[in-house]
This record gives sequence, structure tokens and C-alpha cells, in this order.
Amino acid sequence: MSAEVQTKQAVAEMAPEPMEEQQKNQPMDGSAVLIQGLKDQGVEVIFGYPGGAVLPIYDALYKDPIPHVLARHEQGAIHAAEGYARVSGKPGVVIATSGPGATNLVTGITDAMMDSLPLVVFTGQVATTVIGTDAFQEADIIGITTPITKHNYQVQHVADLPRIIKEAFHIASTGRRGPVVVDIPKNVATEIFVTEEERRAEVNLPGYQPTTTPNYLQIQKAVEAISAAKKPLILAGAGVLHGQAMEELKTFVETNKIPVTNTLLGLGSIAGDHELFLGMAGMHGTYTANMAISECDVLVNIGARFDDRLTGNLNHFALNAKVIHIDIDPAEIGKNVPTAIPIVADAKEALQALLQQDMKAPDTADWIAHLAALTEEAPLWYNEDEHEILPQEAIQMVHRITEGNAIVTTDVGQHQMWAAQYYKLNNPDHWVTSGGLGTMGFGFPAAIGAQLAKPDKRVIAFVGDGGFQMTAQELSLLQEMRIPVKIVILNNGALGMVRQWQQTFYDERYSQSLIPVQPDFVKLAGAYDIKGYRITKKDNAEELFREALLSDEPVLIDCRVKMMENVYPMIAPGKGIHEMIGVKNV
Repeated sequence: MSAEVQTKQAVAEMAPEPMEEQQKNQPMDGSAVLIQGLKDQGVEVIFGYPGGAVLPIYDALYKDPIPHVLARHEQGAIHAAEGYARVSGKPGVVIATSGPGATNLVTGITDAMMDSLPLVVFTGQVATTVIGTDAFQEADIIGITTPITKHNYQVQHVADLPRIIKEAFHIASTGRRGPVVVDIPKNVATEIFVTEEERRAEVNLPGYQPTTTPNYLQIQKAVEAISAAKKPLILAGAGVLHGQAMEELKTFVETNKIPVTNTLLGLGSIAGDHELFLGMAGMHGTYTANMAISECDVLVNIGARFDDRLTGNLNHFALNAKVIHIDIDPAEIGKNVPTAIPIVADAKEALQALLQQDMKAPDTADWIAHLAALTEEAPLWYNEDEHEILPQEAIQMVHRITEGNAIVTTDVGQHQMWAAQYYKLNNPDHWVTSGGLGTMGFGFPAAIGAQLAKPDKRVIAFVGDGGFQMTAQELSLLQEMRIPVKIVILNNGALGMVRQWQQTFYDERYSQSLIPVQPDFVKLAGAYDIKGYRITKKDNAEELFREALLSDEPVLIDCRVKMMENVYPMIAPGKGIHEMIGVKNV
């Protein structure tokens, strides 16, 4: 049986049989209305964890099932929903109980907010009659999540529930995407719903009207600036991926012969081996990409927010460039970097508008030759070790075996940066990582969600030995559902990025960054009936990787890599994007 068939079958088997036809005609309570509302929105899978305040909802789910993934911790549930949302483009749906169940979701909600991932999160709440009394498992989740959600609701009347469900999905998945929380008191979940007219009502949010179509005059200004440029550069961020504008970006880049670089979250918006792709920019970006930003005369930012990990010291960022910023969120334009030509629009619509203009392509031959010389002079590099496996080598082995076609998820730290540098993506929407928040523990459960979204794809989770232990309990899902995720632990016996900073900026004072005692990860996998591999030698590493990665089963690979290896290049704190350390030949 193929991995795809196994995964789809596992999801289908999670739920009991649908309710009998005669039950469907019974009066609906709030919980039944919720389940029907999710079905109306086309929800294919729910990630969650039951508890007292959501028992009526789970009872309704039993009677009228939607496939449900029972995570082993709420953090695992929401990171899996993020992975699902990132790969599928559909909102990830999460249910958790009140109090600790809801607060355990806070990290994932914040992560989704910063990385513009659509989630609809349903939290249980104590009954409205005791809200504010410090009742058992009560937490003010509306107050807690107001700064970290695109919008949130507390349902006060069951008649409002159908409208709120529709609005929540609409808000989460339009404009700049993001998480929406719907808090449902337990008594609302059990109230009888009688207002059928409300259930049929359409979304009407006059105060929420995201701008998606670009202003024509601003497009004309952009065309003039790009045509006159001698050293134009495109910075493509995650907005290109969220807007499904990859083909338009490729056409625009190739038609006008403009080099392009990516943010961390924008990786995959253009093929990693494209002749005009300069690699990732930012703190651990390529020398060529960062110098291109420093030297360009027109910088076209499409769907990136100019965060500090990209820009370095803002006083030194793109000083020679006229900045054109295309973003669906007007709040991001001019927030960090002065913008000469602001264009508030969806990335796809903006690129389509640019392509429709009678635009004279800039003469970039000398500029492209100059950047090619920089790449030849200062490529990504590492010094091979005769005895130890280097993490860069391990990632390159995985890339060769999978031919760059796997969906890759990562945790946060050194391995994340090495994966961004050395796993050259051939396809869009195949890169799932925590960018803005930098959440350890994200990579493995996100891989589960990604695999459920795309059962026919090979999904690889690159994780560190530190971050993996934060959500390792989700191995139980691989055991239960036989989800064929491939976990690659780049095990250096340390909190690698913390150790690197301590080495570089704290005079090698390794305070609590080395991990002298670890579990036996292979035995841990075995405890969950998952095959484990331990790779310690270079001479058989690729052979073992090939056997594990090409399997149709879930596997865990404990790859022991060199502890003291560092991620280079690097922009040191307070330095400009052109002031990198660890650059070869520079």
C-alpha cells in the first residue's frame, strides 16, 4: 500500500460513521451548528485536543464527524495546523478546551500571525454565567490573543455562531492572511439554535475590505523606475507564495532579466537553480544577495516586510536604491524602510498589472555579470572534515536523494539556516518554517500537517536535537496514523545557534547551550513502533539516508554532525547587510 493511500485511509478511519438521516432532522444546538458550519466551509481535517469546556463540541463531532487529528499536546495541534495551512493554502482548523488548552495555543497563534498563515482556532470557554469569576479552567483568551490575532470573537448567543464562523474563515483567508480565534462558552455550545435565516446569511463586513488591485498611477511609476534602472533587484517574500504569484514572478524576472533574491519565508517563489536567483538574503543569506541589496539602484520588494533579520542595521540598508514596495498590508509599507513607490495590492494582481504594461526592459547585462563574479568569488562554503559529518553535507545528501522535490519543514536554529542555504527548492509551497517568531518545536508537527495536506508528497522535517524534544510526543501520531514523515535530526549535541553566538560574541562562554545527556533517539522511535536510523560515519551516510528517505513508512534519522560547525555567512548584531563575517575569500 502506498504512503498516499495509507495516509488518506488513516484520516478517513479517524472518524466514526456519519449520523443517521433521522438524527439530522433533530433540533441543532450550538455544537451541531459549529460542526455544520465547518462542513459548509469545506473543512477537511481538524487538529485538536478535547477537554471539559469543549465536550459538547466533541460529542457533536462524534455524531456528525469530520476527520480529526488528536495531537498529544495543543502546541503540536496548532503547529500541525500551520503546516497544513502553509502547504494547502486553506485555513488550518484547531479546537482546544478552555484555560490551559487555550493558552497552550498561544505560541502557535503568534507564530501564524507573524508569518501570515490562515488559521481558525476554536477555544472552549466556561459558561457565560461564570466568566470573570476565576472559574475552573477559565482564562481570558480574548484578552490574551487580541495582540496576536487578525481578529477574535467570543460568542455570546448561539444565533450569532453561523455568522461568526463565516466571518472567521473569510478574515483568516483574505487580505494578509492570519489567525482568527473564536471563543465559545460551554452554555452557548449547548443552546438550541432556531434562527435558520442567520445560518444562510452572507458575510457582510463593511469595515474589512482589503485592497487587492494596485493603483494604476503607482504601477506606471514603478514601470518608469524599473525601465531606467541600471542595477535593479527583486526581493521576493512570502507574499508571492500566499498570492500564488510564482508564474507571474518568473515571467517578470525572465522578461526583464532582473536578478531576484528571497527572504527566508519567500524561498520557493522562484526555483533554487534559476539562473537569475541569487540565493537567500539577510542575516545568513549569500554574499551575492546581500551585496546586491547594498549596490542596487532600484529595489522591488514583493510581499516582504523588511524585518530586522533581513535588513541588518537599517542605517546601511539599500542606501543607493529607490524602493518599490508591493504589499497587501498597507501597514508594512514604509514601516521600516523608506519607500519611494508604494503599491498596496495582492502580489499576483500587481505583477499581472506590471506585465500588462508596455515596459522597456532595463539593460542589466553588466549588472548580472558583476553579480555572477561575486558568486564565483564568494560562494557558500564549508571545510570538509575527514572524520565527522558536516550538517551542510547531510542536507546536500538529502537534496540529492530527493532531487529537490520534497516538502521541507524545519525547526529553528542552525539547521534551519543550513536547510535554507543548501536545500535548493524546485517547487513552490514546499518550504515550511517559522520565520518571524522563530519557534523551536515547530518543525516536526508542521511536517505532520504538511503531509496530511499533500499525502502524495515526500515530507522531510529537518530538526535539531534540542527543538525536536519540545514536541517529540507527536511521534504518537506517526505511530497511530502511519503518516510517512521523515524526521532528520541534525544532532550536534548542543543548542547550536545559541552555542554559535556564545562562541562568537560571548568569548566562548557556553552557558547552558551544550547538551551532555540525550535520549537514544532511535530507541525513542522504536518505542513508538517507528523505524530509526543512526548515522555516524561519512562512508555509509548517503546509503543510509537513501534507504530511510525512500521508504514508504515514517522514519526517524539521528544524524550525528559536527558540534562546532557554524553557519556562515553571518551579519553580526548592529552591522549593515554588507558587513558579513565568515565570507569566503573576502
